[in-house]
Amino acid sequence: MPTIELDTNLPFNRVPVGLEKRLCATAATILGKPENRVNVTVRAGLTMALCGSTEPCAQLIVSSIGVVGTAEENRGHSASFFEFLTKELALGQDRIIIRFYPLEPWQIGKDGTVVTFL
Repeated sequence: MPTIELDTNLPFNRVPVGLEKRLCATAATILGKPENRVNVTVRAGLTMALCGSTEPCAQLIVSSIGVVGTAEENRGHSASFFEFLTKELALGQDRIIIRFYPLEPWQIGKDGTVVTFL
């Protein structure tokens, strides 16, 4: 169950309509997970600074079980997410940062239990 969180200081009117759906589909493809298991949140208009600058920027947080646990995996994921985000948000790669968090099944609650027991 990947969880994708996109934070940006871009104003709401600069975030493309339907971005959350496209990000969901893209994340599913990148991570090799079914789209109906991917959760996406997009937060725009935030007060943010990246590398000391408040120029337009974005931070993507990718949390998942089993697919973001190694440098080799995340190198490929990073390239794909950067390609998507630079195109969708019209930002340079230097204005985007991605953080990967590997999760264990016991760290995700679903259907009144944790994924370990589903």
